[in-house]
Amino acid sequence: MSGASATAGGAGASSAHTTNPWLIAIVVSLATFMEVLDTTIANVALRYISGGLAVSSDEASWVVTTYLVSNAIVLVASSYFAERFGRRRFYLLCLATFTIASVLCGLSWNLETLLMFRVIQGFAGGGMVPTSQAILADAFPPAKRGQAFALFGVAVVVAPVIGPTLGGYLSDNLSWHWCFLINGPVGVFAFALVYVLLKETPQTKRMREEFRRKGVRFDLVGFLLVATFLGSLELVLDRGQTDDWFGSGFIIVMVAICVLAFLLAIPWVLTKANPIIDGWLLGTRQFGSCFIVMMATGAILIATTQFIPEVVQQNYRYTATWAGLALSPGGLVTMVMMFVAGRVNSLVQPKYLIAIGAGIIAVSMWQLTRLYPGLNFGFFVWSRLYIGLGLPLIFIPITSASYYGLRPEQTNQASAMINAARNIGGSIGVCVASNVLAHREQWHQSRLVEHVTPSSPAYQETLQTMSRYFAEKGATVADARAQATAWIGQQVQTQASFLAYIDVFHVLMLIVLCAIPLALILSNVDLKEGGGSMH
Repeated sequence: MSGASATAGGAGASSAHTTNPWLIAIVVSLATFMEVLDTTIANVALRYISGGLAVSSDEASWVVTTYLVSNAIVLVASSYFAERFGRRRFYLLCLATFTIASVLCGLSWNLETLLMFRVIQGFAGGGMVPTSQAILADAFPPAKRGQAFALFGVAVVVAPVIGPTLGGYLSDNLSWHWCFLINGPVGVFAFALVYVLLKETPQTKRMREEFRRKGVRFDLVGFLLVATFLGSLELVLDRGQTDDWFGSGFIIVMVAICVLAFLLAIPWVLTKANPIIDGWLLGTRQFGSCFIVMMATGAILIATTQFIPEVVQQNYRYTATWAGLALSPGGLVTMVMMFVAGRVNSLVQPKYLIAIGAGIIAVSMWQLTRLYPGLNFGFFVWSRLYIGLGLPLIFIPITSASYYGLRPEQTNQASAMINAARNIGGSIGVCVASNVLAHREQWHQSRLVEHVTPSSPAYQETLQTMSRYFAEKGATVADARAQATAWIGQQVQTQASFLAYIDVFHVLMLIVLCAIPLALILSNVDLKEGGGSMH
């Protein structure tokens, strides 16, 4: 969700003066919902993907993170392509490519091909969200844009929550392939509607030709530097735990490339006439703080949507469908709160709403640190409900706050960068949480094993009790003892897993708490003027 209302009238804008704008809003939101849905629809299917493609769970998680990173990379370039080729044409190209790539993901025969098609899918999807917002801004008069963006906001925020439920149902009842194949018919339907309903006027064609005559060139060097930085950072975070971090030559090389690309990108984006991203914009207190808060929000949104289903499937034996259902009520709360937050945003300073929303989410993360084997379904539902209450109080205000004080020519960049921040944060959040989980599970298991020794009276008592239990079930004395020993080992592993997930939610709680002071340093805005000025 970005302040695309500010982008209305931009070069190459699409118009639909002869079409009911609400039809445009519904169709565009449908396509965007499908695109954002794919950030999380595969989350509960990762165990099926892991088993079906014979890869580890860590490798299966790349299905999520590669999509997010490729999506974020293209987001920063989307405004140029939309202006250069026209929003309608660019949007249709992205939608068609996304649909084809989705079907190819569903037909993948190994992890390498699945990741390749996910990257293509992410590239195509990255151009859809900001272009959708610009199309909406052009289709609606200023007085009604708020309602249109509320509908669009529901698609952006609720889709990641609906994803696990739908993905779980498809995985349990059909196969994980259908998490991607379902986009085929939906994409074709959305493409046909967009093609028929969206029309360019002579004015928008003239604006596109004027942009071409200006001779503005695509910042290929800046794009490659940003893509290299994000791509290498992703590889380091994904592979670090598996490859023993700096004990691996590959990781050292990737870190060197990441740092070099970052250092080269700084002077480039600060001095280039038309850089791929506005470096000075990131350096401002207002937008820079909003960017970081959105990254933290994306980390929470995506990481919890992956790890809550994961923990209930692994430690509570939920099916993928029930794991997804644990998140669904939170999605409904988010949908309602989007409209509430939209109204309250005009009455309360955005920085206070963001701080309150972050505080509510931090409470939810703290509640999830109370994991133990006896928890019921309601515990996870309520935990996600709290997140659903807090997220809209961040998303709506951060969207409006990020545009205060910007010049008109900066709004396209701001739109793409705020959307990229959500995806970059989501990818980093998943990678950090995965690494914390793997490292801490090993650490806890090592500590617990220290107390499981044959000389321990507690160990001997447990061994005898469980041996009698299995003997009463019909096992021989030797088999009963072997089963009891295996049961004790399983308990150690289970306890280590619980403790590791608790550590993950502690880390996520700290991430969201860091957003509170950043929110409070944002400037006050003139609420009566709709946030058009700062003071």
